[in-house]
Order: sequence, then C-alpha cells, then structure tokens
Amino acid sequence: MLLEVNDLEVSYGSIKALHGISFTVEKDEIVTLIGANGAGKTTTLNTITRLMNPDSGSIVYKGHDLTQLPAHEVVKLGMTLVPEGRRIFGNLTVQENLKLAAYARKDRDQVEKDIRRVYELFPRLEERRNQLGDTLSGGEQQMLAVGRALVTGGDLLLLDEPSMGLAPILVQEIFNILREIRERGTTILLVEQNANQALKLADRAYVLETGNVVLSGPAQELAREPRVRQAYLGG
Repeated sequence: MLLEVNDLEVSYGSIKALHGISFTVEKDEIVTLIGANGAGKTTTLNTITRLMNPDSGSIVYKGHDLTQLPAHEVVKLGMTLVPEGRRIFGNLTVQENLKLAAYARKDRDQVEKDIRRVYELFPRLEERRNQLGDTLSGGEQQMLAVGRALVTGGDLLLLDEPSMGLAPILVQEIFNILREIRERGTTILLVEQNANQALKLADRAYVLETGNVVLSGPAQELAREPRVRQAYLGG
C-alpha cells in the first residue's frame, strides 16, 4: 500500500472537521475524494502533507508514519501537493518556477529530464517558458502548478480542485493530462468538486460528507450509485 490513512480526526479549534476517516491509495492508482464544500476534502490533503496537525489517527506513506514529520520531510519522501488556487510565483518565469521546484534535489541531470517531460506534457508552457507567471492565463497557471509538482520528483501527486475556475475545454485538457501522468508512473490522489470528471478519471473514489466517508468503491460503480448521482451528478 502506498498511502494508508486510518481513523484520521482533525479539528479547527473546537470544531471537528474530520471524524475518523480512513482510506487507502495503491501504487499506480488514481483515487478521488469527492464531496460538497465543507466536506473535509482540503483538510484531508493538508493533514496528509502535514500542513495541519491531526488530533488522532495515522498517516502511513511508503511505510513511514507521517504524523510527527514536518511538511518538508514529507516532500522528501516523494509526496507533492498541488494546492487549490495554484500558488505559482507570479514574479518568476515559467522556467524559473520549474527550476525552483527542484531546489532540494541533487540529481541535476534528472531534473533537466523532468523539466523536458513537463514541456512534453504541456507544450503551451514551453512556448511561454520565459513569461512571468502572472502573465499566464488561469489554465496555463494550473498547468504550471501541476508541472512544478512533477519536477519535485515525487511518486504521489495530490491535487486540490485542479478544475476550479477553468473553462470546460481546459478542464477536459487538464484531466486528459492527469491520465497521461498516471500512465507515466505517478500515483494520484485527487480532490475535486467536478464529480463527473473525477469519477470518469479515477479507479476508486471516496465520498466525504461533513468530515465522514459515507461511500466508497470503484469509481464507475459510484457514478451509478443513486445517492451520488442525485447529490453530485445532477440526477
């Protein structure tokens, strides 16, 4: 098992955000967490990557218990988060953003190969390699955020709402590229409000409601589940 989350509880002050959720991600899978705003999806990703502290429970990644590790040590183990809102460096060029993502890596030759790989996945970024991040469109910024995560050299990619704010044609493009990223050997844990696209992409899915996992199973089966169709797929 690549990632195993067991009985994870997280609070914001006196407000409980996660009520003992459990799920797993196996190597080479795409697993998605779907649910409405406030369901606990972003909190889950932030806790796994140690940007937040859990009240209780365990997070085990490649055999390592992450619950006591700082965030930068989690990145060194090979886990990378693409946060909601992209958070690229707007005053740096595309190329500089990508190079900065590899600051902790010592394998410089492989870094250059990984940057070339990003440009193969996102030809538009190569066309704009010398443009400042602030001058990119929203879709291009999302591509850069994903590309930057790939350059860290990790083998588990966590994405928080990659389709947010994008035109439908760009959403489809991003999801097609995520499928290709998985085919090239990167495991993906995806948080996404666009349940229709997420369930088409994923192998397995978990449905979160108010900090609880209420449904789980193969993504195609959940897409046919009446509760899921009514709540997230427009009936």
